[in-house]
Amino acid sequence: MPKKRIITAIFIAIIFSAALFFLESYAFSVFSAVVIVYAGWEWARLSGLLTPPLKLLYAFFVLSILILSGYILGLAKTTPIHLDTAKVLMTWLVPWWAIALLWIQGYPSSAVLWGSRCVRGLMGLLVLVPTWLSIVILTSLDNGKWLVFVVVLIVASADIGAYFSGSRFGKNKLSPNVSPNKTWEGFLGAIIANLCLTFLLGIFLKLNLTEWLMLFFIVMATVLAAVVGDLLESMMKRHRGVKDSGNILPGHGGVLDRVDSLTAALPVFTLIFIYSSFQL
Repeated sequence: MPKKRIITAIFIAIIFSAALFFLESYAFSVFSAVVIVYAGWEWARLSGLLTPPLKLLYAFFVLSILILSGYILGLAKTTPIHLDTAKVLMTWLVPWWAIALLWIQGYPSSAVLWGSRCVRGLMGLLVLVPTWLSIVILTSLDNGKWLVFVVVLIVASADIGAYFSGSRFGKNKLSPNVSPNKTWEGFLGAIIANLCLTFLLGIFLKLNLTEWLMLFFIVMATVLAAVVGDLLESMMKRHRGVKDSGNILPGHGGVLDRVDSLTAALPVFTLIFIYSSFQL
């Protein structure tokens, strides 16, 4: 793995951890909104909006939707958000990933359905806005910052497991038309890595059998969502003929290239968690 990539990854981990655990929940929501808006700038390029004014306009539109969403949730420094409203929003927004999965499976033929700039722009909102909403919702809960950290840990474990398993054993392509480098063996590695994570979390949290099974369900659903999120961005980049969403992160590309898995993993985890009685 290139040295530049490792250094950037360490830098990202430090900045993220510091922001997550040292900023108040409201401040972290603002910090996350800045990241999401910049990701919107990158998504504009994937949507086919190539000039700076058009990309800026799209990023501003993303910001406007975030502000509106925060208002609907009742996001404020001193009062809790409206959890019932959060449940309604996530219930309506998260199922879109089932449509995304169908489009990924049908690529390149499916591009006839989403290939226009308008539809791709709408896809960006469905990818980015629920990601931010998930962060706002989770950090408003008890131990919420640790919940966000657990999701990141699940995605990181999946990436590491997929990388080593895919590099060593990868032969059968997972989605050759979308991302030729991803294999079923790598996917299995992601599952195994998170089985180990589930086992360790269960021991650390001293869970009973029922709680352990619930944790297993949440983790596996999050892993599957992470894979779909990764593949969706890969499909968008392949359709546009670009390698990365941007170049702001040396060795990694753009912000979207780092958060693509989280854009699906966070909303799916959040939706399941807020409807369950499971506690971390």
